[in-house]
Amino acid sequence: MKNVFSTILQLILFLLVFFVGSLFPPLHIEHVLNTSPTGTRIFVADGLLLMLALFIVILFIETLRKRLATSGRWTALGFILATALGFAMKFGFLTRSTF
Repeated sequence: MKNVFSTILQLILFLLVFFVGSLFPPLHIEHVLNTSPTGTRIFVADGLLLMLALFIVILFIETLRKRLATSGRWTALGFILATALGFAMKFGFLTRSTF
């Protein structure tokens, strides 16, 4: 039960980092996905990269505490779910209109 609660908290933390990194991009890493006469569709990758960095830091801490075998799977599950939910909620996607 403790692992499930920890996974849910990490999922919320990953989603929050993905959302904030997408709204306020510190690195300004943008990829143009589509260009049309009405506008340009862009993906801002900062939130995803910050979430990945947080995931690596959490795994490093779990490795130092020698809990990677038990907690690493739950952390990876939270990361994967947060990534899927973030893309489903369209975090990081931006449309710049020409008008």
